[in-house]
Amino acid sequence: MKKYLETIKKSPLFKGIEESEIEAMLGCLSVKARKYARHEFVMRFGDSTEAIGMVLSGSVHIVKEDFWGNRNIVTEIGPGQIFAESYACTPGAALGVSVVAAEAAAVMFMNVRRVLTTCSSACEFHSRLLRNLLSVLAEKNLRFNDKLTHMAQRTTRQKLLSYLSAESMRLGSPEFDITFNRQQLADYLSVDRSAMSGELSKMRDEGLLDFYKSHFRLRQG
Repeated sequence: MKKYLETIKKSPLFKGIEESEIEAMLGCLSVKARKYARHEFVMRFGDSTEAIGMVLSGSVHIVKEDFWGNRNIVTEIGPGQIFAESYACTPGAALGVSVVAAEAAAVMFMNVRRVLTTCSSACEFHSRLLRNLLSVLAEKNLRFNDKLTHMAQRTTRQKLLSYLSAESMRLGSPEFDITFNRQQLADYLSVDRSAMSGELSKMRDEGLLDFYKSHFRLRQG
């Protein structure tokens, strides 16, 4: 686990906790780590979990599939970010999504009961961990609201503009990289990939934006 200590230290979940204390807490939290190949399932829809996952390297996608197998990427989780915390904190709750490795990834699992129960050996830092967990949950709720805003747009163009505008404002620059490739972006916005690519080309021709692969630059008319 020491190999990933720098990533863990930078995680919002461990914000404000010293490295020496983190090492002690990892033992207290009964953490386990596992590696996954690209496209391998980390968690499956319908299962239940008592573990909070944290990506140590690579990335995973939170995905939702309908009866016919159509996939919608809810979000991407990168190094230091956590997932499944809401399900882990709700005993017996069945996962409404699947977690799939977007690339080769390493994931750390923390037993939720150990996370929520303070221990005598690291009480002060455990309290901070719980506060950090609440902050992470609040931030995720805000990001989810952002996605609802994008999805509420009626057309593919409007969804693209809503998403790209939000990313530009979040990153504080009209020029930025997104984490999705074309198919992943189409899945995230629940639009057809070909139609989306065509709309991007039209917007480029109209002078609204420039792009190359996952790099975008928004233009003001």
